[in-house]
Amino acid sequence: MSGLLPGDPADTVGGVATPRAQCVLAPNPSAMTLDGTNTWLLSEPGSDLAVVVDPGPLDETHLRRVVSTAEQQGKRIALTLLTHGHADHAEGAARFAELTGTAVRALDPAHRLGEEGLRGGQRIDVGGLDLRVVATPGHTADSLTFHLPADGAILTGDTVLGRGTTMVAHPDGRLGDYLDSLRRLHAMAAEHGVRTVLPGHGPVLADALGAVDYYLAHRASRLAQVETAVEAGCRTAEQVVARVYADVDPALWPAAELSVRAQLMYLEDHGLI
Repeated sequence: MSGLLPGDPADTVGGVATPRAQCVLAPNPSAMTLDGTNTWLLSEPGSDLAVVVDPGPLDETHLRRVVSTAEQQGKRIALTLLTHGHADHAEGAARFAELTGTAVRALDPAHRLGEEGLRGGQRIDVGGLDLRVVATPGHTADSLTFHLPADGAILTGDTVLGRGTTMVAHPDGRLGDYLDSLRRLHAMAAEHGVRTVLPGHGPVLADALGAVDYYLAHRASRLAQVETAVEAGCRTAEQVVARVYADVDPALWPAAELSVRAQLMYLEDHGLI
């Protein structure tokens, strides 16, 4: 049963998730993207305006399907937002902007189309839809989370996934920042009514606090394993991966090596190795 899994994931991916959020799943499944990229269509009930978060890959059929999904509901897409600049989330943004006539707002200026960017602490109102921008660096330096207070939901991009755990890849990803971001999300779930995670990949999670607790415990466990591997004589990231990630598909070891480099840097910065 899904309730036994961290975060209480939904049984399926895609479709209506909350009164204000619908997922249009991109056709780019892989070991790194799970079922594919979740493109989120957000709108206040009764409004004829919508916001899209993460148009996804440069796939014309997918981008047009996002537009048609909004149009079938009598809505016009008025704004495009990015959780971060990785290609599976942002590669299609420029083409999507052409199709919709929208600006693309992101933290990193390199991924913006238009003069206005994003920063933590901002509030965005489109057709009565209230979105809050939360800075959650770590997976990447430019990672953002969008808080949808009316639904008690957060759109986490790759900071929290609907299945498994995310990668913190050296050098752009920094583990200290990532742990701080998880603690920020933990406080939101524990103290501010956030229940639902709308992730960038995988199913919706109904237990935000349980998901973040799992992520924090997983990171602590991995860090302890890496520290033990170094104490046992592992001197390179490759050696640590072979020891610590022995239970992971070797095809994912190159990605794991980037994560280990971020973990080693964290341990060195804190004087633990």
